[in-house]
Amino acid sequence: MNDTSRRWILLAAALAIPAALVVTWARAAQARLDATQGAAREVATASVSNDAYCTPELKAIVRRVAGACGLLDGGGGGRGCQPLQARKVAALSGSDFNALFRPLAHRAHIVQFDPTKAELDPAARALVEKAWSDQRGASFFFVVSRASPDGDEQYNEALSRDRAKAVLDHLDARFHDEDLRKQVGLLWLGEEFAQLPTEFCGWDRSRAGACSHADINRSAFVAWIDCAI
Repeated sequence: MNDTSRRWILLAAALAIPAALVVTWARAAQARLDATQGAAREVATASVSNDAYCTPELKAIVRRVAGACGLLDGGGGGRGCQPLQARKVAALSGSDFNALFRPLAHRAHIVQFDPTKAELDPAARALVEKAWSDQRGASFFFVVSRASPDGDEQYNEALSRDRAKAVLDHLDARFHDEDLRKQVGLLWLGEEFAQLPTEFCGWDRSRAGACSHADINRSAFVAWIDCAI
């Protein structure tokens, strides 16, 4: 091989190596770009989902309840919100209050009770545990209890309070979670505020079969709410 051939080979190698590096770098950059765009799409999808679910009105309710009524802290845990307080905290009509929770149709659960009773039956306990296990990173677990308007107003207020506390007590006994009382918010509404219409009979309930207006309001609505407040 003469000197001219060697020079051409060296020149070809000198040109090929940078070209190969450029191709490698370009492919790596494209891979990083694709990964970044994929992550951005995932974030955007989550953001859209959160925006659709966490309306400004629902965030306001979560914020008010967290501050005033029942997201339990170390000093005042367990107090919850009774009907007159709930009306003030919500600053909404009963129907508007209920409407805020319709986006939770596939996440919330409705625990039902016997007339005049506040004890959780086996199906109710199982549903409460199912709801609690579906946290998905959320911070606040709402328990919104009611009573049907079959009896005295004051009695029904106390009955709905006992139903909310029955859910909290079962969670406490079942999970022994030190943070539980900082996460669970109680609202007991008696018969005075935000009675559920029978459309809520179609939600996930602890009891199958017939469901009247009275049945659906002998209940506690339970759900994790992951709105940032």
